[in-house]
Amino acid sequence: MSTPSTDSFTLFHGWRSSASRRVRLCLAEKGIAYDSRLVDMVKGEQHSPEYLAMNPNGVVPTLLHGKRVLYESSVIAEYLDELYPTPPLRPADPYARAVMRNFVRWIDEHCLPKLIVFNWSISMQPVAGQWNDAQLAERLARIPTAERKEAWTRVARKPYTDDEKAEAMRGLLKLLDKMDAMLEESPHGWLLGEGYSIADIAAVPFVMRIGELNPGALAIHPLTVAWWEKVQARPSFKMARIEPYEASLRRPD
Repeated sequence: MSTPSTDSFTLFHGWRSSASRRVRLCLAEKGIAYDSRLVDMVKGEQHSPEYLAMNPNGVVPTLLHGKRVLYESSVIAEYLDELYPTPPLRPADPYARAVMRNFVRWIDEHCLPKLIVFNWSISMQPVAGQWNDAQLAERLARIPTAERKEAWTRVARKPYTDDEKAEAMRGLLKLLDKMDAMLEESPHGWLLGEGYSIADIAAVPFVMRIGELNPGALAIHPLTVAWWEKVQARPSFKMARIEPYEASLRRPD
């Protein structure tokens, strides 16, 4: 694969974004330096014409490698691993790589919408709930996907109920069950293959948030607890600035 003439990287991201956290963990594991560009999602900077020209989905993160533009955290992670194969972040076995991709996709499709219920209620709702109808309409007009239009409409006009949050938590806890089953089959203490991989990285933001929201549920999944302790001990965890969600709300960027 040909590479750009420059190895400069610029990451457009948010500190609390689960997808951004994944990419920062990958960059930290690879020891790749990058220029950090924070995107204020409450202000809607991810829906500006300039940002949408890079990332038509209007979400974070976006990674620039020279003049090359990459988005979707799983795609970025695999790109970085192909470009810089040491240390490897994908299993060597082709089948295990396929299982990894399906696992990451499952998290994105089944867990992310449930995590949004909790995170957006805290970080987005206090601002969006103050918009008048004209302001809301203007914001919605700039959002490119129906899914995110619905999420913004919900936090602005119809906040998630306690019953919806309970249902979302039940959905999130399926991740812990799935991980314990995967770890039971692993002789190495990681989700797939012999070492820490993109599968583990994909799960990190979700396990961390479950532990913050429902520590008792995490505690009864001993294999995942042991995995989580190993993850937090990695130097990349601190380098990537993976902080508690609500604590990061109070910390100036």
